[in-house]
Formats: sequence, structure tokens, C-alpha cells
Amino acid sequence: MPPMIDPSLFDQIKSKIEEDTTVRKELEQIVDELHQHVSFTQGLLSKIHSTPRSKYATLLPQVEEGIKSQVATVGKLSAFASQYPYYKYNHKWTRPLQDSLSTCLLFTWLSTHTLLTPLQLATYYSVPLNLTAQDDAFHITTEEYLLALVSIIDDLSRLAMNSVTLGDTALAVEISAFIRDLHAGFQVLNLKNDILRKRVDSIKYAVKKVEDVVYDLSLRGLIPAAGAEDEKKGE
Repeated sequence: MPPMIDPSLFDQIKSKIEEDTTVRKELEQIVDELHQHVSFTQGLLSKIHSTPRSKYATLLPQVEEGIKSQVATVGKLSAFASQYPYYKYNHKWTRPLQDSLSTCLLFTWLSTHTLLTPLQLATYYSVPLNLTAQDDAFHITTEEYLLALVSIIDDLSRLAMNSVTLGDTALAVEISAFIRDLHAGFQVLNLKNDILRKRVDSIKYAVKKVEDVVYDLSLRGLIPAAGAEDEKKGE
């Protein structure tokens, strides 16, 4: 009588489990490396809250080096992760990747007062943007970009407050205009992602807080009246 169960069945299952364990461990090591680079860069960026803009020229090159380390690690992650099903493992790296993207977006705005588009950001990281399920490789998603954008709004809102303490009221006005425009842009999006929608809903509080600070400065004659009027029109 032939066996009712193929003797190799559980050997095959064991092999698959071992392969999955190996992949997860390797991914965890790469993601941990990315997390370390992100934490280091975030630590440098946190100094903007106590650093006058006149000294950014010393600070920002250090931040850029930290971002380059992140980009190199994301490249390593992309090369490894693209060998396996994207949606099986992407939960392991999506949050640290968002944090990495936010450091790059914030650095670029501080350096040039411009906002990188999703495609520009993906190009900088040398990874694809929004691949289809059929491609099934590592990529940056629009949702990750938008969540990173929400994060820099939080950072800039805090920076606006601290810039006033440092006597740089002009920076507070610039930040207010920028995050107000971002908030307006988010309003035209029909967001399906619950996490993203909740994060975006919180933006209005950051925008209002900065607008109130700028308007208060204008009442005290610390910024040009025209700038204050623009702030009130945006409310």
C-alpha cells in the first residue's frame, strides 16, 4: 500500500520556513542599519531648532552626509527585497523608509526652500515609484511620500515657533506660507488610506498654530503688515 502522505511534504514545508526565516533576518539587519542612519540624521536635524539660519551652512552638509548613508542603505534594501514578494515583507521597512524620506524632504526645503516631487525623491534614492503588483519589486509609494510630507509639516511647525525665539521672524512667515500651501494641496486629495487620512487631518492644527504666531507678531509690529494680511487671508 502506497503511503497516504508524500514523505517529502514536510521536508518541503521545513525548507520554505527556513528560507522565510533567513529572508526576514536579513531584512531586519538592513532595516536596522537604515534606522540607525535615520536616527543619526534626525538628531542632526533636531539642531535646527536651536541654530540660527546663519549657521545652517555648517549644519546642513552634515545632514546631507547622513542622508547619503540612508540612500546607500535603501539601495541595499532595494536590491535584496526585490528578490521577494513586495507585499509579503514591505511592512518591515515602510515606517523607517517614511522617516528617511522625511529627512530628505526637510533637508531640501531648508537648503533650497523647494519641495521635492515624489518622482524627484524616488530618483534621488535610485528606486522606482509606484510599481504595479505585477512588477512586485521594491519601490517608494505615494502614500509613503505623503506620510513623509506630513512629518515635515510637524517639524516645520515646531521650527516656526523656535525661529521666533531666535529672532528670525522671517523664517516663521516663510514656514507659515509653505505649510498653508501644503495643507491646501492635501485638501484636494481623496484619501483612501485610513492612517494617512488621520495624519492629514492633524495638519490643520499645525497650520493654525503657526498662522496665529505670525499674526501675533504682525500685531506687535515685528513683521511687515503685508505678510500678516496674507496669513489672515489663508485662514
